[in-house]
Amino acid sequence: MPSKKNLYDNLIIEKSGHIARVIFDREEKANALNRAFLIEIKEACLSFAEDVDTRVVIFSGSGQHFSSGADLSSSPNQEVSLLKKRRDSRAGEEAILALLNMDQIAIASWNGAAMGGGACIATACDFRVGTPSSFMQYPEIDIGVNLMWKSLPLLINLIGPSRSKRMVIGGDRITGEELYAWGVLDKLVSEQELSKEAQLLAEKYAKKAPIAAQMIKQSTNNIVNALSNEIMHMDFDQNLFTAQTRDRSTAIKSYLDKTAPNFEGD
Repeated sequence: MPSKKNLYDNLIIEKSGHIARVIFDREEKANALNRAFLIEIKEACLSFAEDVDTRVVIFSGSGQHFSSGADLSSSPNQEVSLLKKRRDSRAGEEAILALLNMDQIAIASWNGAAMGGGACIATACDFRVGTPSSFMQYPEIDIGVNLMWKSLPLLINLIGPSRSKRMVIGGDRITGEELYAWGVLDKLVSEQELSKEAQLLAEKYAKKAPIAAQMIKQSTNNIVNALSNEIMHMDFDQNLFTAQTRDRSTAIKSYLDKTAPNFEGD
């Protein structure tokens, strides 16, 4: 039987043998991400740094969705200083980097939505198992801001520049079969088989020589992300900038009112 560690408010961690599961536990919010949740994801990923027994970590969402992205109901305090906003805006980036830099092989067991920050988490994993009902979308463009968390290179590495522009500029929603054809999903299975297939994939990699496997993972990530930090080092500043535009206010109002926005580039 797996051991459970409920040290977090928004996560459940289970460990069995060489495999751990990190389960997002905000089902009532479709596992939407607020700052406290992101800090817990970072802390959970960093907690594996001293864990030499765990070789593979499966990330999954409770309920119907992997993660619906940013929790818009917990918007940041607008009265704090720009310096404080800038510091707070790094929580997502720190969570993604902690996941990306884990020694262990990371697998996303992807049910339903992976939107915005949820899609960033999925693309930071080494492998992704999904279903026909899995879908991916970056809605940031439709609320007037850019994609941050150093996640644009992760998406481009998976699907190339044209498809990335379609998703991040166009805001297109891409579903399971197309995600599999694009190479975002490594396995496409039925919803009933999702957890089992993620476990089988985890068992495959848990049996590999851990030192060699982890060094290959690190080398591969360093090759494909060699310029990512240099190019994306200020994407949170770009987000702060776009968040203060009139177009951002227009986008939020239109999003909530379900009306078509009229952007003026201001």
